[in-house]
Amino acid sequence: MSETTLSQPATLVEIRQTHERLRGLVLETPVWQWQTDEISEIVGSETSLFLKLELLQHTGSFKARGALNVMLSLDEAQLRRGVTAVSAGNHAIAVAWAAKKLGAPAKVVMFKGANPYRMQRCRDIGAELIVAENVAEAFEMAGRIQSEEGRYFVHPFEGPLTALGTATIGLEFYEQVGDLDAVIIPIGGGGLAAGMSMAIKLRNPNCQVFGVEPEGADTMYRSFHEGSPQSIDKPRTIADSLGAPYALPYSFGLCRQFIDEVVLISDEQMRKAMNLLFRSMKLAVEPAGSAATAALCGPLLERLRGKRVGVMVCGANIDLETFAKLAGV
Repeated sequence: MSETTLSQPATLVEIRQTHERLRGLVLETPVWQWQTDEISEIVGSETSLFLKLELLQHTGSFKARGALNVMLSLDEAQLRRGVTAVSAGNHAIAVAWAAKKLGAPAKVVMFKGANPYRMQRCRDIGAELIVAENVAEAFEMAGRIQSEEGRYFVHPFEGPLTALGTATIGLEFYEQVGDLDAVIIPIGGGGLAAGMSMAIKLRNPNCQVFGVEPEGADTMYRSFHEGSPQSIDKPRTIADSLGAPYALPYSFGLCRQFIDEVVLISDEQMRKAMNLLFRSMKLAVEPAGSAATAALCGPLLERLRGKRVGVMVCGANIDLETFAKLAGV
């Protein structure tokens, strides 16, 4: 499938082929049925919750799947020239990891103010790290690296190969738990939501799929309402992994086809969800990793009561000090 194909969904056959392609390279992450007294008091004992624990993936987030799937399409000459990427952290870590796996050099660009823990993880894996002042400068730097050094730019969320990588999560999730009434998926740029929702709807068109964004980074929410990819001047949220400043055509197109609704959550709701996941499930997640839980306990609470609900826990790349500060533990 070409990277230039515009919003053409994959088939279940293609998603299964991608899952086989990644088998043994990425982990089949577990699902846990959340049944503690604490969550039952919130959502009701009649509600069945299933957490897809993608935070246990190589690199600590779902990003490993898309990055590796893209890079597996590169020929030997391109791998020798290497890759570059732009990221607040999770994608950079995933690209560094995938590059090491495939024997390619990686030069990643991160934003000033990004979590130092994530920066160090990139260095520890073996990537060369460059720090930019802001998102715009980061993309400019990556563009220069691409043109001057011939490195392949691995986009953080856009493109069919990225969506096929994240679609393997949706396929896995469905086959681990069977039919669900609803699934909640965090949205940053939309690469995760595009692929996961596509796979879930192909397996069960009647399953409701909800995307969730922070109020301060609501690009996909705005895009849904305007009917075209939208941008914001600057993300304003504690969930830096969900802070994409714009939506792009391919991932937006898939999200429009396969996501029923995008809901918004506040930073405070994410803080409370981080705290809840730590207390109830002993999971120390980054803010983005709590977003689906925040939506479950917030705007979707009454709508999903009594249903079988899948909740995506997408990442946990956060240092202990920052986690404790944000989660209030």
